[in-house]
Amino acid sequence: MNGIRALRAATIAALAGTCLAAATGRAAETAPEGWKLAWSDEFDGASIDRSKWDFDLGNGFFSYDANQWIAGWGNGELQFYTREPENAFVTNGMLHIRALKESIHGCGYSSARMKTRARDGSALFSRAYGRFEFRAKLPTGRGIWPALWMLPQEDAYGTWAASGEIDVLEVRGHEPGKILGTLHYGSRWPANVNSGGEHILPVGGTVADFHVYALEWEPGAMRWFFDGHGYATQTFWWSSSRMDGAKGAAPAAESDLNPWPAPFDKPFYLIMNLAVGGGFPGNPDATTKFPAEMLVDYIRVYERPGGPGPVKPRGPGRLPFGPK
Repeated sequence: MNGIRALRAATIAALAGTCLAAATGRAAETAPEGWKLAWSDEFDGASIDRSKWDFDLGNGFFSYDANQWIAGWGNGELQFYTREPENAFVTNGMLHIRALKESIHGCGYSSARMKTRARDGSALFSRAYGRFEFRAKLPTGRGIWPALWMLPQEDAYGTWAASGEIDVLEVRGHEPGKILGTLHYGSRWPANVNSGGEHILPVGGTVADFHVYALEWEPGAMRWFFDGHGYATQTFWWSSSRMDGAKGAAPAAESDLNPWPAPFDKPFYLIMNLAVGGGFPGNPDATTKFPAEMLVDYIRVYERPGGPGPVKPRGPGRLPFGPK
């Protein structure tokens, strides 16, 4: 068996370039009508392509606005992110992101969070507008939180969430028949807001099977899809850089808003992660099975051949000022 595995690994490594070229061709042939392929990762190589992906590490980040360390990534998450092959690896044409129950650096779990932005802040891949498509099989169980999402390459309008966040997909592991797509926007914390949609899978459907999750982002409009079925559209959001000391403040007038369609008019980068615990899914319990594993078959990003098109006007919604 070990000999077979070694031969298979050697064959994949030797043919990695050919496989990647073929994968790009397949993606282009299957592009949805009105789109053309701009970027993809088919995960057909022998390892994670580090020219496309870097890793967030640890269990939090330093907030320079608050001048303090934010543990749990601001959500009370329990995992410590690594770049170890036990937590993220490619095999048999699939990316595996795996959460393990283990004691590590003061945390009870390890996992991985991959991104197309280098740790020095440079872009490995980012873009504004397009169709972002993931084919993935997701883990389930209480406290399991897989996500496919996007953050701004630069905080052009201020730190989170004045410059936006786009959640292509989130799942609470104890609700395997429901998916969510969400936008985060507004002013910097704590004057941030969010809105989005959810989709209930057909009877018997579960995210534990492979499905295609997609977002179409055009100037002034966001549309979410599940296996080709559109389930949510948003045409209203806002961004303000207004501050109240070190914290964000809600806009008091139209003049406090950044020009529409800010903040979703700048390049964003891709993120894939598998979190454990926190306020969104709750914490694991005795029924939660580990390792928990997310499999990604491919990611494909498409663009409009003639460019993104004109900006659509802001749709109906309620701003934090004016008539209620």
